[in-house]
Amino acid sequence: MKITDVRAMLLTAKIPEEHQYTSDLGTVVSQSTAIVVIETDEGITGYGEAKGTPVVMKGLVEHHLRPLILGEDPTRVAYLWEKMFNGSRVGLALYYGRSMAVPEAPGNLMCAISGVDVALWDIAGKARDVPIYKLLGGEVRSRIRAYASGGHGWLGEIGDQFLGYVEKGFTACKMRVGGKDHPRMVAGSAARIKEAREAVGPDVQIMLDAHGSTGVTEAIKLAREVEQYDIAWYEEPVIYHNFPGMAEVRRATSIPIATGEDLYGRHAFRDLGLARAADIWQPDTAMAGGITEMVRIAGLASAMEVQLAPHCWGSAFLWAASLQLAGALPSYYIFEFGQAYSPLLYELVTTPVKVEKDGCVVIPSGPGLGVEIVPDAEKRFPFDANVEERRALV
Repeated sequence: MKITDVRAMLLTAKIPEEHQYTSDLGTVVSQSTAIVVIETDEGITGYGEAKGTPVVMKGLVEHHLRPLILGEDPTRVAYLWEKMFNGSRVGLALYYGRSMAVPEAPGNLMCAISGVDVALWDIAGKARDVPIYKLLGGEVRSRIRAYASGGHGWLGEIGDQFLGYVEKGFTACKMRVGGKDHPRMVAGSAARIKEAREAVGPDVQIMLDAHGSTGVTEAIKLAREVEQYDIAWYEEPVIYHNFPGMAEVRRATSIPIATGEDLYGRHAFRDLGLARAADIWQPDTAMAGGITEMVRIAGLASAMEVQLAPHCWGSAFLWAASLQLAGALPSYYIFEFGQAYSPLLYELVTTPVKVEKDGCVVIPSGPGLGVEIVPDAEKRFPFDANVEERRALV
């Protein structure tokens, strides 16, 4: 089997005003993404999401990575990953057995590689008529517990919002804090956390996500203020690249610290582990290097005895890839189930994921990713490079 074409399908979905939501990152008014599409001479097509600015992903996928893998056997996934990552030095990298990454923009390149890698795994599974988790050693589970990832409600709303998640079956819920409550980062967030805990009672796990907005001083103050509410984790208390600051917060609180959604590749997670800055790692399959690199990161996490709770905020193809990993990786702790209005999640494939009454998600068992794209995706979600994605906070 040979690869005959590689392209990036760009999509945009506008969010109706009644479904828009606000965090410290702004008010989300639309969503855009790049879906990598790989075609073969045997009629098998693979899909994968590449996080990042869609037009940048299109350029990297079609003009940088496509020439490297066109005509290759798509089932040689590990080799093609090394070829994309090391470029013209792939021969040296394989000879000496160590990475010799090309000097490209590492974040954007890794996002593009992620999308291509997932699409290659999708093809490999479809070619063998098995789900990807079978290719990764077979399933360790067929279902995984999920947490409701949302919690954008303001004070007076967040309690009812969390109760709504529990009524759906979730036994764990995450809320946005910190910059969400500006200018009362500590007091405002603490009040909303208190309301959420009182609403759901003691048996539901509560996670916090500050998107790196609280900084060391505010993060420590907030953590100490809310330790009494039995918080499952505090996500990105400081900006993602400040490992020393995150380690300082970790030492100052009994609340577990989570981070990693903005880190690229296993080398960044090695450094995170050496800094002893987090209890829970959250790599994103569409950013961290695809399924190939996620398996390596999971091995590091296991060796360093930290939990793995991958970031999963994106399209249906990110979800599908994440669930295949959940089926194969013993260290996969819990699945992130976004609660925001998201057409590119719920309307992009023919069999969208749903949560069961016990708060678990069934891992798709069909070939490859186990999902199929809707036939009119590009017509239903025409890309618009000029549409605003987030309305900034003032």
